[in-house]
Amino acid sequence: MPYVPRAPRSHSAPPCSPPPPWRGGRLRARTAATNPPRRAAGPGFRTATAIEQGQTATASASVGDYLYWVFPAAAGQVPTVKATVKLPEAQTRHGRTTWQLDVYDGLRRRQACTSGSQTATATQQDASVDLSCRLRRVRPWSEAWANDPLPGSYYVRLTVVNLPEQDLGLPLTTEITASTRDVGGKHAEGGELSPLTPAVRAGATQAPDAEPSPDASESSAEDTSSHTAAEPNGGWGSGWWSDRWVWTVVGGALGALAGVGGYTLTRGRGFRRPPAAG
Repeated sequence: MPYVPRAPRSHSAPPCSPPPPWRGGRLRARTAATNPPRRAAGPGFRTATAIEQGQTATASASVGDYLYWVFPAAAGQVPTVKATVKLPEAQTRHGRTTWQLDVYDGLRRRQACTSGSQTATATQQDASVDLSCRLRRVRPWSEAWANDPLPGSYYVRLTVVNLPEQDLGLPLTTEITASTRDVGGKHAEGGELSPLTPAVRAGATQAPDAEPSPDASESSAEDTSSHTAAEPNGGWGSGWWSDRWVWTVVGGALGALAGVGGYTLTRGRGFRRPPAAG
């Protein structure tokens, strides 16, 4: 019978976050230009590792861990999250595993995926499994009762939801990329809200019986300080410029030309003065 993993309770985790994992995953973010050092990730929203748009984050963890990332998204963008789980060796596994990718907004509301494979099942012979989730367009504002995506931080959670109990704790690696696409001025709308960017505190999770070290260095304190997701290059809002301005100017010019042409065709020859008698 397949085993659905459950973790022990944690009093430090927020009420709406899932239970903590058995072990904390070790994360590192990398880009084409730089390769920052590996960072530890905690078990919940408050310890999510921040990444930028288009950045690829990698994690070395164990089967059964919860892995969290957080990335920014601005109004007028359509976020897409892709994840690849590189599974343990086939001879060490005992059956199928089902993986799930969830995305939450800054209010920790689970957002629906419009396309992509949010849940995927890997057989014992599969070497990896791919998941993806494309969200709806981020709106600059929303009604109080709606669950529309809003500008701010978006949390990504990757975990296994169904597996044989013997596979718990096997090592694995993951890669995840969060990208966005601007949809253009045809979807632009008024309104503006402050970005939903709650502070996160990325760092290692200690055991319940562990005691804090009095010799913690300043660098360690800086690494685990609270921070928010980085603001996108274009800001949180869609800005005043959009392709609607181009169509407005082009439409105005065509309207003026049509008016001049219509007047030229319909004005006639005008009044003729009769010739003088002579």
